[in-house]
Amino acid sequence: MKKRILSGAQPSGQLHIGNYFGMINRMISSQSNADLFCFVANYHSLTSISNKDKLEKNTKEAFVDLLALGIDPIKSTFWIQSHVPEVTELAWILSNFSSVGLMQRSTSYKDKISNGLKPNMGLFSYPILMASDILLFNSDIVPVGKDQKQHLEMTRDIAIKFNNIFGDIFTIPEIKIDDSNDIIVGIDDQKMSKSYNNTIPIFGDHDSINNQVMNIVTDSAGLNDIKDTNTPLFKIYSLFLDDESKKELHERYNTPGLKYMEVKKELVDVIINYFAHQRKRRDELIANEDKVNDLMNLGKTKAQKIARETLSHVKQAVGLL
Repeated sequence: MKKRILSGAQPSGQLHIGNYFGMINRMISSQSNADLFCFVANYHSLTSISNKDKLEKNTKEAFVDLLALGIDPIKSTFWIQSHVPEVTELAWILSNFSSVGLMQRSTSYKDKISNGLKPNMGLFSYPILMASDILLFNSDIVPVGKDQKQHLEMTRDIAIKFNNIFGDIFTIPEIKIDDSNDIIVGIDDQKMSKSYNNTIPIFGDHDSINNQVMNIVTDSAGLNDIKDTNTPLFKIYSLFLDDESKKELHERYNTPGLKYMEVKKELVDVIINYFAHQRKRRDELIANEDKVNDLMNLGKTKAQKIARETLSHVKQAVGLL
């Protein structure tokens, strides 16, 4: 029996190459050997978006973008989070088995506040909604980046506490961290994140991709100096290369005469060509709104069936009529 893998993507703006190489490509490849559950996490985006039109637009675009990139709604279960409101009902139940101290230890909450996000209860209780996302669908494996490991540990703590009281209701998820993938750096050498405005969009037009690539920070090495490979331009370019091509790029960096501007121009073309097929698929989906709506409804139906079964077991266990 295939193990169930769950993953979600927040519609907080255009998907960028950090999203793709950090998570989405692994989601797509997992469809061949696992039972993938994937959702657009628009409830979570309320912690950072308070504009109705923006949230609606971002949610629809994220759904279409993930389809275009290779999420198969037939092989997998792919839905929009708010289309399955059972997740918020379970989150309320779980909040009664989650200590304030556990939430206060969230380093992600502290980091977001320090980076300027206004503190509110949605942001504070974010790990409980994330736990509900995971536990509602009996997820076996949840692949996350290193920065999300603590949230998964919190999910496990909540599930174990609940099971100890009411019996084996929840599947205890396995945390899967891909150590082969370091944090994907942005154009400023920080983690690539929309919060830092340092991303390169997957489906941006030529000008927007070109502008971001041209703004990748480089050092002051002279034309005849050997160039440092531990820099964002080399790291980002390497994402698109196989081992042999990466070795060739490394040799170019170690050979006097390399011009950063030439490498940046190459990278713009590499990015656009890499996603050319997906871009065509995206255009086709945008032109067929009825098909997109049908796929949204398909995902909702498939996800809600599992959600309702799990929630029914939980409510019976705790005594909710």
